[in-house]
Amino acid sequence: MSFNLDDANIGAQLKVGTGIFPAIGEGVTRVNGSAGMEGPVVIGNPTQFPIPYGTLNVGPCVNSDLKIPPFVPGALIRGLSNPYSLAVAGDAAIFNNLDVALRVQSGNEIVAQGHVVSYAPGVGGPPHFLAAKKNFDIPHPTKEGWRLRHTCPEGPSNDVYVRGRVTNKNEIILPTYWKELVDWTTITVNLTPIGAHQNVIVKRIDEEKVYLQAHGGMPINCFYHIYGTRSDGERLIPEYEGESPADYPGNNDEYSVSGYHYDKREV
Repeated sequence: MSFNLDDANIGAQLKVGTGIFPAIGEGVTRVNGSAGMEGPVVIGNPTQFPIPYGTLNVGPCVNSDLKIPPFVPGALIRGLSNPYSLAVAGDAAIFNNLDVALRVQSGNEIVAQGHVVSYAPGVGGPPHFLAAKKNFDIPHPTKEGWRLRHTCPEGPSNDVYVRGRVTNKNEIILPTYWKELVDWTTITVNLTPIGAHQNVIVKRIDEEKVYLQAHGGMPINCFYHIYGTRSDGERLIPEYEGESPADYPGNNDEYSVSGYHYDKREV
């Protein structure tokens, strides 16, 4: 049986399911104005979650009735009329895997947009961060009915890399675009000999090549992995004092910060 109602006001409790909810009480212990739902709950975009990823599944709001001025925090995440998927003001406690219990003063907030950020400067210790990962997710190339998810590595510098194999040569030619993209003085090289120990060393490096040398002039056969830091911008400042990414002391225009206005649009 189902009911279609324009508005419904529940004066005591709203219960969905047949279970008993001790936290909201029963009978004389009933907590008026409380609700209990036995199954998964979806809030926001009704098609955001094709399966129940959790008991509570919170997606972005797609209700066109909601009009949020663009200066409200979160309004620029996915569009001018769309706030954060989740905003919590008041006490917050998340247990088990995240293990966070934090008291939030008035004026501060905890928000989540595909991640969890607890933000309460000066209250209950330092903030806790579970940063959004940079992933891609595709149908599995070899297992039917499976999917494959990879994530991006992270580090304290804006690096690029090239890898490969060098055989019977004593030079590794760097990509031509590295000359303008990479500060060659930051280049580091890892070598793995193949088949036998060759005592291969990096003799020198310039903007175009890595020069190798093997003991006694032996033929070189090895894998290589080369990193270099990008030169087309300022160096990353990994640690800085502040309460949000807006306090970054460098040029924030060079970065899209995962978990914080990742898809920000200026009007």
